[in-house]
Amino acid sequence: MVILITGVSSGFGLETARLLAQEGHTVYGTVRREVEALPGVHYLKVDVRDREAVKNTVQQVVDKEGRIDVLVNNAGMGIGGPVEFATEEEIREQMDANFMGLVHFVTAVLPFMRKQGSGKIIAMSSIGGVMGLPFQGFYSASKFAIEGYCEALRLEIQQFGIQVVVVRPGDFSTGFTASRKKTPNTEAMQVYQTYAESMNKVEHDETGGLKPQVLARKISQIIRKERPRHGYVVASFEQRLSVLMKRILPARWFAKILGSYYKL
Repeated sequence: MVILITGVSSGFGLETARLLAQEGHTVYGTVRREVEALPGVHYLKVDVRDREAVKNTVQQVVDKEGRIDVLVNNAGMGIGGPVEFATEEEIREQMDANFMGLVHFVTAVLPFMRKQGSGKIIAMSSIGGVMGLPFQGFYSASKFAIEGYCEALRLEIQQFGIQVVVVRPGDFSTGFTASRKKTPNTEAMQVYQTYAESMNKVEHDETGGLKPQVLARKISQIIRKERPRHGYVVASFEQRLSVLMKRILPARWFAKILGSYYKL
């Protein structure tokens, strides 16, 4: 299969590209900077926020391979801090990288998949895309946007034989934790006195989380499935349970549980 993965410089993207190339797929991966090349992976330098550049990148793959069978939308970033103190620039950066970047690639790939009459779009959401995470409000907003977009997209393009799968990771030990941008605002720390402790909890859980190879194997399984589910939660038992509780408990009860977990 010809597989295009966004954001393969580290973490999920890196390990997914590595595994799929080892399995014999033709793998293209996007990066924003020079990285050490993986065997069997073709690198494409592009900023996912640049719609025209994304369109040109997708065209390059099609010109070379004649098709794209799978698009794995992985590129993204995170900003931490009280939503009150997020700057306009931070908000736009968060939404553009996580949501609009995905939209740009899907929009560019769809005409070719429609022509093929087949294709699989895998979108990286998060358990933060089904529950609003405190002090990661705009990260959650970007993932909620992906959830709604993919739900509508799935219905619209099923007539063309194209599948849409949403993957919701929990806590993983990747470079995402170290690269998260956090509000340094002194006033924010004074007003929201639980902010620092909550973020410490988040980062502790992430650094002790699952390895990215676990998610790479799940992506590989999804690609091989003829009829994959609409969505998968890839997380610890406790976090999978929290997603279930979010679905079945009254909102007020779940909010209390989540607030208590984050020491709010």
